[in-house]
Amino acid sequence: MSDRGSMLAQPLRLPSAGRIAACAGLLLLGAVTGVAGALVQAGWFPGGLLLALAGAAGLFLGGARALGSRAGAVAPAAGWMVAVIVSTAARPEGDFLFGAGGGSYLFLLGGMALAVICATIGSGRQPVGDDVRLGK
Repeated sequence: MSDRGSMLAQPLRLPSAGRIAACAGLLLLGAVTGVAGALVQAGWFPGGLLLALAGAAGLFLGGARALGSRAGAVAPAAGWMVAVIVSTAARPEGDFLFGAGGGSYLFLLGGMALAVICATIGSGRQPVGDDVRLGK
């Protein structure tokens, strides 16, 4: 048994400057992926939609693996979400980026579902030490 206590009882550790910079970069990359996905998904309907969702999933899961925490998936997902929501707003001229088709809704809902899935399965904190191995 570990004498460290639960994760909730641990003191709060502030992230380093490098980790904050990595999260900011992932946030920006998520916004770029959201805008690019919005353009691609409508251009080539079935293939473009799959390509846009695969790119978003790769970014979310890659960010989680790169930072080794769920924050690595949440940062690009937040940037993606902000970019996509801003893209859905109509402009004063009456133009907008998303049409009222099924592909647009699949992109919005599919991207949100992928963000939740990748943040959930992202590599969270793992126990350390020899006493946590199974079969000992």
